[in-house]
Amino acid sequence: MVLFDGCLLIKKASIMVNYLERKCWICGKEENIPFRCRFCGKTFCSSHRLPEQHACEGLEKIKKDGTYRSSPGPGNSKNDNHLKDVLKSTAKYAAKGAVKGIGRNIGHSMKSSPSMAIIYLCIFSFILQILIPGYQQLFQMVPAQILEFSRPWTLVSHMFIHADFMHIFFNMLVLFFFGPELERRAGKKVFLSVYFAAGLVAAIAYSLTSSRPNIPIVGASGAIMGIFAALTVIAPDIRVYVYFIPMRITHALLLFAFLDFILLGADDMIAHSAHLSGIFVGLLMGFRIKRAQIRYGAYNKRRWETGRERR
Repeated sequence: MVLFDGCLLIKKASIMVNYLERKCWICGKEENIPFRCRFCGKTFCSSHRLPEQHACEGLEKIKKDGTYRSSPGPGNSKNDNHLKDVLKSTAKYAAKGAVKGIGRNIGHSMKSSPSMAIIYLCIFSFILQILIPGYQQLFQMVPAQILEFSRPWTLVSHMFIHADFMHIFFNMLVLFFFGPELERRAGKKVFLSVYFAAGLVAAIAYSLTSSRPNIPIVGASGAIMGIFAALTVIAPDIRVYVYFIPMRITHALLLFAFLDFILLGADDMIAHSAHLSGIFVGLLMGFRIKRAQIRYGAYNKRRWETGRERR
């Protein structure tokens, strides 16, 4: 009984405090959302909320000595500083969480998809090109040096170097859409085999046919065209958009190959022979993959039918 009465008294006291806090110090008017003065900490109605309207003692003190009155109100400097600290710590925690989340997502994408790993590596390499002088020169491929068996690592490294933003943007955009599709249909290991085989053959073919062997070559276009060609053989009915025009992927590949063929030898700083070589490798490997898939499907079908007969 004593405990109950004590709780009841506390509840009544809290109700009384809340009631008094909602009443204006000047006129006693009660409002659901009262105004609290940031200078004196007292509660006022809408008619007396301004310091001039309630002869604010806190404001007068500020005029005299330039300091805030230490009050429990939300407007004092101690509360303001605490609020700023809370906001800073919250923003810092949110930023750390966002960075960690992005890092986890990138790591998961790189582990689960070779296409995404190549895209992130190319982007990272492009950033290093901007930040580190001489980085591009170290990894770009010069056909004359390849023919002299010099700097052999550039046969691979040039695929991760790009000339400018538009170059890397369109290459990675094509790889982003068609790379994972080839992975899904043929497997990750097959994707990597097609990508690097097409890229290497394209680089060697360009080195052998280039009329300007001392001009460097960069980019993953040959490897990406190989991916595009292999996917065309495996899934010829895929619909794609070329310059916002819908068409089958087979027609898109024929269009790209035709444009590269008629522009062979053009002085446009584009390695058209590398593109055609990548397409050639992609077609060869695509037909091999498709034959293997057909044989594997027929084998599984025979095993399934044999199992049913035994039952």
